[in-house]
Amino acid sequence: MPAPVLTVLGDSFAEGRGDPGPDGSFVGWVPRTATALGIPRTRVLNLGSYGATTQTVVDSQLAVALANRSSLVGVTVGGNDLVSDYDRDRFESNLDRIFTTLAVPGTTVFTMTFPDIPAMLPIPSNIRDVLRPRFSDANDYVHKLVAGCVLCLDLANVAGITDPALWNPDGMHPSPAGYRAVADRVIDMIKTAWVSRAPHG
Repeated sequence: MPAPVLTVLGDSFAEGRGDPGPDGSFVGWVPRTATALGIPRTRVLNLGSYGATTQTVVDSQLAVALANRSSLVGVTVGGNDLVSDYDRDRFESNLDRIFTTLAVPGTTVFTMTFPDIPAMLPIPSNIRDVLRPRFSDANDYVHKLVAGCVLCLDLANVAGITDPALWNPDGMHPSPAGYRAVADRVIDMIKTAWVSRAPHG
C-alpha cells in the first residue's frame, strides 16, 4: 500500500519558520511528522507561507490543496488574523469554508488550537489584554467547528507548551524544540486515528 500524500495549508507555523535547517530552509513540524509516518518527501506538499491569513488560504492555497488529492491534510492558520488582521466574521467564515471543503470522505484532516501566543509576545499589557479574548474565542470556535469531522490537537492545553525554551524570542514561532514537541503530538494523534479506523477481523 503506497504512503499517503500529505498536504499542509497555513502560515509560518506550517512553514516551520524559526527552525532553520542546514541548507537554510525551514524544517518545522511537517517534515518531522511525515518522516515518522513513513511519508517520503516527494509525497509532501507544504503550502505554509509567512504572513498568511485565513483569507490567504482561501484565496491561494485551498484550490492547490484540492488539486493535490491528498488523503492526509493539515491546516494551521489564523494567528495572523488574530494578531493583526482581525475581523471575527471573516475569520470564522474562512475557517468554516476551509474545513468544509477539505473534510470529505477518504481524507483525514487535522488541525490545532492556538496556544497562549499573547502571553509570549513582547507587547504592552494593554495590547495583550485585547488579544487574549480573541485567541480564547478562536479556540472555542475551532472546537465547535471541527468536532466529529477533523482531528484536533488541543495545543492550547498541552502542559508546558508556553515554556520559553519551546519558542523563539518573537513569541510567534516555536524553537526547534517546540516544533519537535508539536510534531510528536501530531504523530501520536494521527497514528491513534489510523489505528481506530483500521478494519478489524
